[in-house]
Amino acid sequence: MTTGEFDGKVVVVTGAASGLGRATALAFAAAGARLALADIDEAGLAATAATVTGPGGEAVPIVTDIADADSCASLISQAHARFGRIDALCNVAGAFRFDHAASITPDVWDRIFAVNVRGPFFLCQAALPHLTESSGAIVNVASASAFLGHAFLTHYAASKAALVNLTKSLAMEYMHAPVRINAIAPGGINTAMTATPSVPEGIDFQLLARYSPLRGSAEPEDLTDLILMLAGPRGKPFHGACLNVDRGITAG
Repeated sequence: MTTGEFDGKVVVVTGAASGLGRATALAFAAAGARLALADIDEAGLAATAATVTGPGGEAVPIVTDIADADSCASLISQAHARFGRIDALCNVAGAFRFDHAASITPDVWDRIFAVNVRGPFFLCQAALPHLTESSGAIVNVASASAFLGHAFLTHYAASKAALVNLTKSLAMEYMHAPVRINAIAPGGINTAMTATPSVPEGIDFQLLARYSPLRGSAEPEDLTDLILMLAGPRGKPFHGACLNVDRGITAG
């Protein structure tokens, strides 16, 4: 990472209260970015913002449920009103849970898709006029689950596959605009969301073991430089790409 490569730039990061979103926010702050931080977790969001502003960085926490389209539009509007520009949108927030396919309810399905697909789309929709003006970038966080059948994560895997295609479809529609739209697809990450998942009774752990990375799970900080690269000048060659960073899960 080049120190100061985001000096004067404004970055919106969702899921910033914890895990990869928090690590991403702190990495952007270290690179000089001004931040609009979003999450549904007000206390965690405030803690991340304080970690940025304590040493003199600039960050505004905006409590947001990205499942709500109006809240997505409001987040982008508030970020632009505060800073006067937006240079990057990083859709890191996600919803994850294990379920037997036979027991997934419409409400559970809709919530997973609302957070993992609907929210990122409406955030992109609201941010794209500003990003086009600033020649900015979008980075979506998908998952290795988008590229393989994942037992007991039918809803999650389907939503992440949709997010990958959303990334590519927007990239095609904005092919002639001065904006770049890409995604990354991590495998397992050591975060609070994945450390203590609720596992329903009767799950076949032999099937779950098929998705365990043989090289172990990544730390959130392992992925932040890639996100920064795609969000900034170093990512110039990438548009409509989804970079698999899953420690070999999808290799075979």
